[in-house]
Amino acid sequence: MKNLLRFEELALFILAIYLNSFLPFPQWLFWALFLTPDIGMLGYLVNPKVGALTYNLLHHKGVAIALYFAGYFLVIHELTFVGVLLLGHSSFDRVFGYGLKYADQFTHTHLGMIGRKK
Repeated sequence: MKNLLRFEELALFILAIYLNSFLPFPQWLFWALFLTPDIGMLGYLVNPKVGALTYNLLHHKGVAIALYFAGYFLVIHELTFVGVLLLGHSSFDRVFGYGLKYADQFTHTHLGMIGRKK
């Protein structure tokens, strides 16, 4: 089942790259900003609850899709780009098993435990 879910996430990652190709920005910009959603980890400097909130906000596919469609219908290409970027990044993370975080600790995700002490 895990491999099936990984292939599904890989397909969403490829979809994000494809959708990005329709935007009026240079293709390298997607890759240059690809890791920016991980800025949500800075919330862990406050505490695990805030960290989980900020991380999950920038890695939630519902947020990514909402931003994409808002940008699409309002014709705000920058907003559409942010939605595509968030979708691509979060899908790429989930291919490798990094899921949304629980508020108790960074390594506790909706896909299971991550890190050395699984």
